[in-house]
Amino acid sequence: MHIRLRGRAPVWRCTPHASLLLVLFLCFPVLLSAQGKENPELTRILFVMDCSNSMNAFWDKEPKIDAARAVLLKALPPIENAPNVELALRLYGHQSRIEPGKQDCDDTKLEVPFGPHNGDAIRAKMRAVRCLGTTPIARSLEKAAGDFPDNKARNVIILITDGIEACDEDPCAVSRALQAKGIILKPFVIGIGIEDAGKYSLKCVGNYYDAGSPEMFDRVLKVVIDQALHSTTTQLLLLTDDSKPTETDVPVTFYDQRTGEDRYDFVHTMNLHGEPDTLSIDPVFTYRIVAHTVPPSIKENVTIEPGVHNVIALVAGQGRLELKIEGAVTAEQPVACIVRKHGETATVNAQLMNTSQLYRTGSYDLEVLTLPRLHIPDVVIKQSGVTPVSIPRSGVVNVVAGSTGPGAIFKKSGNELEWVVDLDARLDHNQFKLLPGDYRVIYRRNDARETAFSIVKDFTVASGRAVSVEL
Repeated sequence: MHIRLRGRAPVWRCTPHASLLLVLFLCFPVLLSAQGKENPELTRILFVMDCSNSMNAFWDKEPKIDAARAVLLKALPPIENAPNVELALRLYGHQSRIEPGKQDCDDTKLEVPFGPHNGDAIRAKMRAVRCLGTTPIARSLEKAAGDFPDNKARNVIILITDGIEACDEDPCAVSRALQAKGIILKPFVIGIGIEDAGKYSLKCVGNYYDAGSPEMFDRVLKVVIDQALHSTTTQLLLLTDDSKPTETDVPVTFYDQRTGEDRYDFVHTMNLHGEPDTLSIDPVFTYRIVAHTVPPSIKENVTIEPGVHNVIALVAGQGRLELKIEGAVTAEQPVACIVRKHGETATVNAQLMNTSQLYRTGSYDLEVLTLPRLHIPDVVIKQSGVTPVSIPRSGVVNVVAGSTGPGAIFKKSGNELEWVVDLDARLDHNQFKLLPGDYRVIYRRNDARETAFSIVKDFTVASGRAVSVEL
């Protein structure tokens, strides 16, 4: 596919394995994949670490804080010196000791601000920290919004915690607000030895991963290395109505489902093997995919699995509508045809007569902007088929009056008159193009001040012929 990428380097996203170490490593190959590319996008990663008193509790054979510290410090070397990467560290629950009936819900602080090559500063702070206080997750996420210099980079939060919100606030609402404003991506939340009820309350904050036990680390590390050797690829299949992936040459947009931001634009292309081309899509985001057929073909809430080949199927069956004016020459003024989905009022397209256009398969109502307007209901577009629609060529009517005056032309339909067009009361000579049929003109001179002086004349219009009506 020919792709216009909006500065989004192919990245990895965390996959749900029950381990803190796996999550940390899966979150970071994005940084390594940016190497070797020209002007890769800046990525900022903010670690939000739980240093509340509960982190002193033992997790198997060592305190939780020791296990979390070890995993975090092991994760730093591959990423701390990567180009276009900035790291920061925010801690909470480490400044004020919790006491019975008293807790400091403002105990959250950005200890290491964003900057390149600051792994040593993070290491030093993590080695020196003491776990003392409570768990103000919502307040920490809220403060974290100000830790990022701007929202022009890929801003990622990784929250590592062993407990749930302790300050009667709503971390889920805070997270949603930050994402909706485009300040951060959906956070990664890593639970350390959390009860099932606590896990549920954290899943709405972001992508939740459960670290089951320290013993899983060595085994998980091998999985991480294996996945790091494989790139994330994606194929978009545009399916016909009979589920064949043969639709192509359609512009496609990948939108960020959360913020609505346009992430990727390209024209769907078949490769040299006659298969949908393979491309790289950032798996951190959830996408709304729009294939710009007429009308659009849309797939919501699409996720990309990192480290594997992804196949996305989107039904986008099309057929062709050919509009023609019988015997028309190209020099004539173009006539538009309004195309609507059958039974609906919204305009899908205004297609010119004597042209051809692809549409999604289905039933449509046509309104040709001739005089009078021509309505053609329930026109069926079939998969890979051509639906021809032709209308007769209009004739030319010259209405010649002895003086200017008001009036109108009507189409005769049995005993009924259907209004077609008004005469221009400023002119004594009006010309119109009308579809073939029987008509009546009703007219009165401007200087005739009695109704009895109204003039009525019937006339017939033939396709491609001119007729004069003298009043």
